[in-house]
Amino acid sequence: STSRISGQSLNQALPGAMPTKMLLTPHTALHVLRHQIPQHGRIPNTSIQNKPLTIYQCVFASPDVTASQIEAHLKSAGVCLPQWRYTMYSTTHFHSTTHELLVISSGNATLLFGGEENPGKVEVQVKKGDAILIPAGVGHRLLHGPDGFEMVGSYPAGAEKWDMCYGREGEEGVEERIRKLGWFDKDPLYGGAEGPAVSE
Repeated sequence: STSRISGQSLNQALPGAMPTKMLLTPHTALHVLRHQIPQHGRIPNTSIQNKPLTIYQCVFASPDVTASQIEAHLKSAGVCLPQWRYTMYSTTHFHSTTHELLVISSGNATLLFGGEENPGKVEVQVKKGDAILIPAGVGHRLLHGPDGFEMVGSYPAGAEKWDMCYGREGEEGVEERIRKLGWFDKDPLYGGAEGPAVSE
């Protein structure tokens, strides 16, 4: 069986810190989009673990939320830890060593998942306050994003360093690595056993 990804409690993660759950839209009121994307060429998409690409729409509801507040919230939940602030690459790529959580901290963009030539591809418009949980193997790229589009990128605590795969010949061991990855037993944003990552 695969392992499970857990997080720390709020108090364990940041002793004395104010809980940041107040920043979030209650999960019972959250609008969630889920997409299963078929394999295309050497891009596995959701075909191996069958965990959906998940979009948390307006999960950070305040228009004034900052990247620093998003990072503090992720650290307090302790499930996925923030590692960078950047846009998304404009070339389709995926990761075989880890799942990925992206939170839009500035601007808006159109993203493409699954590969450009994939009949089952998904185009999604995202904006500040949205979050995207990308299972390992799912191809993704920036399709259109104006200047100022920025995300906070985070990865499961204890995960192996993310790799960069492009669905090209010579990328060995991709499916085996993805198949061995654990899934979440706590939602990376809500930090508990309720939330889109752990309830379908």
